[in-house]
Amino acid sequence: MTNGLLLWVDDEIEQLRAHIMFLEKKGYEIVTVSNGTDAIDQCRQRNFDLVLLDEQMPGISGLETLRVLKEINPSLPVVMVTKSEEENIMEQAIGQKIADYLIKPVNPNQILLTLKKNIHRKAIETEITQSQYQQNFQQIAMQIMDCRTWQDWVDVYKRLVHWELELSSTDSSMMEMLHMQKEEANNGFAKFIKQNYLDWLDNASSTSSASQARNASPASKPMLSPDIFKTKVYPLLNEGKKVFLVVLDNFRYDQWRVLSQELSSSFDIDEDLYYSILPTATQYARNAIFSGLMPNKIQEMFPDLWVDEDEEEGKNLNEEPLIRTQLERYRRKETFTYHKINTQADADKLMQQMQQISKNPLNVVVFNFIDMLSHARTESKMVRELANNESAYRSITLSWFRHSVISDFFRQLAQMDCKVIVTTDHGSIRCTQPVKIVGDRNTNTNLRYKLGKNLGYDENKSLFVIKDPRKALLPSPNLSTSYVFATGDSFFAYPNNYNYYVSYYRDTFQHGGISMEEMIVPLITLTGKKR
Repeated sequence: MTNGLLLWVDDEIEQLRAHIMFLEKKGYEIVTVSNGTDAIDQCRQRNFDLVLLDEQMPGISGLETLRVLKEINPSLPVVMVTKSEEENIMEQAIGQKIADYLIKPVNPNQILLTLKKNIHRKAIETEITQSQYQQNFQQIAMQIMDCRTWQDWVDVYKRLVHWELELSSTDSSMMEMLHMQKEEANNGFAKFIKQNYLDWLDNASSTSSASQARNASPASKPMLSPDIFKTKVYPLLNEGKKVFLVVLDNFRYDQWRVLSQELSSSFDIDEDLYYSILPTATQYARNAIFSGLMPNKIQEMFPDLWVDEDEEEGKNLNEEPLIRTQLERYRRKETFTYHKINTQADADKLMQQMQQISKNPLNVVVFNFIDMLSHARTESKMVRELANNESAYRSITLSWFRHSVISDFFRQLAQMDCKVIVTTDHGSIRCTQPVKIVGDRNTNTNLRYKLGKNLGYDENKSLFVIKDPRKALLPSPNLSTSYVFATGDSFFAYPNNYNYYVSYYRDTFQHGGISMEEMIVPLITLTGKKR
């Protein structure tokens, strides 16, 4: 078995005999030709792993040969090896997607390096990445055990996402080990939330006055959903900056890490994360962002803008008036616009208005695609097969970003004199473990949290139960209402038709419960580079 089949095209091939012998000793099989016509014939007859191509040859030129080779096999790596240092030739070669450009004289190790980059990169990256993760595995395990604060869990989650992205970009067989480590981390995270979440809310409610807030320790609780405007938006407005707040519904940190690579050439990026409130669902978390209030306060202060779980009305139809109530409470005079993008028509309308709305101090834009994708993956077998794992889910999100209006939207923002805050209301988790629960017909339908009267569940399961919603600053439709949250990758299923619903919902992305993926979410500030 060889390391690869190479075609070397050069009219002075005999002068390269030492290089060829060096590569043959390294395990490569090499076919040599002295002109472009023979190179084209060879590529029509055989499948080469890489072509080394001279530019200046009798007959058809190297660039013309390159064009034909790419027509025969667009994915064939072609390395230009030439004496020419003309910038025009370099640019033409790069434009035809050469794999590398080497200027003669070259030494054998230069050739070997370009072969490793273009033929063996995946195998080398896999080997090195696996080795590095193995070295980090025990450190991460210790870090999980040592987590004591909300910031500790942010650091653990960021580290796990880093390795998930690294391993998924290779042919690694260690994803199962990482999955087990994430599961262990989420179990620890759930215990941490159960021990601390209500204290965070108690601290928040007890430091509601300005003087108390100044004296409260900023490290005692994380930034929560209602804090985003006062922590991120208002300070920028106070500096006279124009702000676009872009909310990508159901957007996870790993998805952000992938999209950030698309934005880094156009924006300077300031990355932060915050904690979504419970339930990690739009009705609660996004309304908390826009109102600057916890859900019970929204219901109490603005009953016309709050929709209970058992009501059929849409749960997030009052976001624009909720933003207005927050601005009024903080005595903000800025004008703002609000846009919810559900369809292509919505997106086209937004783009037509960009020049006009850019004059406003504040613009809020909500994109619902990722949440719609999550629901479509649950309901459509075809979509589930397209996004059959975490990596594929990220890939579809990236494809949407690249090929939809949102890419043009961010390109325009990069040219404007404004700050762009990109965030979400919550993330989601891929659910695999069913947990039985019993409720009456008024119990809500979400698979990651339940609220209702006389809920029946297994006390031994790892659930977070809030029997007094007031302590969690949540509405209580009835005196006996309690909230039950799933943790880790579990989801609720009723005993009736249990097997059917478990089969239907297992391996779907859900939100509303307690996991790092749902609660620790991106809060990014972008500043256009404006080249």
